[in-house]
Amino acid sequence: MVETGFSSFSTTVDKTNRILHEIEDAFGWPKERRNLSYGALRTTLHALRDRLTVEEAAHFGAQLPMLVRGIYYDGWDPSRVPVKMGRDEFLSRVRSEFPQPLEDGVEKLARTTLEILKGHVTEGEWRDIRSVLPKDLQKLLP
Repeated sequence: MVETGFSSFSTTVDKTNRILHEIEDAFGWPKERRNLSYGALRTTLHALRDRLTVEEAAHFGAQLPMLVRGIYYDGWDPSRVPVKMGRDEFLSRVRSEFPQPLEDGVEKLARTTLEILKGHVTEGEWRDIRSVLPKDLQKLLP
């Protein structure tokens, strides 16, 4: 655990590092390239957040670790959501905001990141998220 001198800060740094490590493991990225796992997390979170209603975005955000929640809400304008996007628009958004070329494609990046995020919220919340998305976008979610 990272020691910050304040237990809730140390806990959120630890939880965030675990999520980033899970993404790195899934893609075989070394920790030294943490910018890739951070980019995957950030771009996928932002695309998902902007597709959700304000209420559902807030419910989902409340379950994220504090540091991840800050990443999630960074730059959010609740007056401009939900952005109507299906699967193709969602993937295009993730691709346009991801900082590096993708060997395995944007769909794998989004699917893998969403699968990892699913493991950090309740099953009920994940069902709620799926229920507000269009059918073609639901297929990206585990």
